[in-house]
Amino acid sequence: MKKKILYLDCSSGVSGDMCLGALIDCGVPLDELTGALEGLKVGGYRIEKREVKRAGLRGCKIDIEIRDDTKRRHLADIKRIIEGSELRDELKERSLEAFRRLFEAEARVHGSEPERIHLHELSAIDCLIDITGTLFCLDYLSVDLALSSPVNLGGGFVRTEHGRLPVPAPATLELLRGWPVYSTGIKYELTTPTGAVILSTAFRPSEEIPLMRIESIGYGAGSKEIEAQPNILRAMLGYEDRDRDVTERVVHIETNIDDMNPQVYEYIMERLFQEGALDVYLTPIIMKKSRPGTVLNVLCPESEVELLSSIILSESTTIGLRYQRMDRICLERSIREIETEWGSVRFKVLKTPEGIKISPEYEDCKKIALREGLPILHVMKILSRVAEETVP
Repeated sequence: MKKKILYLDCSSGVSGDMCLGALIDCGVPLDELTGALEGLKVGGYRIEKREVKRAGLRGCKIDIEIRDDTKRRHLADIKRIIEGSELRDELKERSLEAFRRLFEAEARVHGSEPERIHLHELSAIDCLIDITGTLFCLDYLSVDLALSSPVNLGGGFVRTEHGRLPVPAPATLELLRGWPVYSTGIKYELTTPTGAVILSTAFRPSEEIPLMRIESIGYGAGSKEIEAQPNILRAMLGYEDRDRDVTERVVHIETNIDDMNPQVYEYIMERLFQEGALDVYLTPIIMKKSRPGTVLNVLCPESEVELLSSIILSESTTIGLRYQRMDRICLERSIREIETEWGSVRFKVLKTPEGIKISPEYEDCKKIALREGLPILHVMKILSRVAEETVP
């Protein structure tokens, strides 16, 4: 089954209303969104859609008109609204996660507790619509993998209830820890805290557009006209391209080590695999002054580089790491269980241009060999024969 991919081009930043505009422009009917948001049981607002131009490009602008902004909402109030809503359980959980992130970020920058942070009614309704609405749209479009480009933050200053603050707002920076960000010097808040929390909750960073077949493109317009470039969030929706082998971007982390107890490698490798490494392996080398050493190699998704690097730096004796981004091609693969004379056994199934390759999982072969008192090569030979007879 091909994955459905959504890729956001955040070259002009990202905000909640831009997300809604881009996804509605990608194919989410406005009445489906408004119908879902009615399940929040929060009134006092109206959503309108209109087409605008930003630096000559058309875009979908979503306007949220708030009629009442007299109340303040705390995290407990937001939680009560979402839990009491008619949204699907999974959508409730993701919305609550986003608001927890938002309140925790605001609390950190203000030296407070998340429970004590509040949103004015205007901001609370806006955030509920933007965050819950965007998550609903991703669900409606059946997105399997949501990716985002590096994020343009903007610059200058913004006025808030706490006074004049530098752009990006402190909460925006907190929410985008670990993300690739930049600024082109535009003196405007291109990325808002609401946009940042949507990215950090529902998206993964990707510096390049993945290999995909684009089916629809959406343009979500920002509120302000910017002379330097179109103030538009562009969304690309499509499917991963599997007409050839699956290609994906990975990062190769490596470091040379010549002064560590070799027993430690097993522990480090186990930790790296547990935290998301795709592969970990060791290469023997001869270092300066003819000292024997080892290269610790790690392959991982871009999103896991920071975490895995911190594990290597804290658990090993190295003082530095090297990175290299690369593409890898993988055969389409799956795990299939087959009933054998020794019970259910897992087999790895690979789809190649020449046909199907199937082989028994090593760990299952090992368990059978130990349990039955048989040579493991004999077990693997018998199971391979079973696979050939079972799978065409």
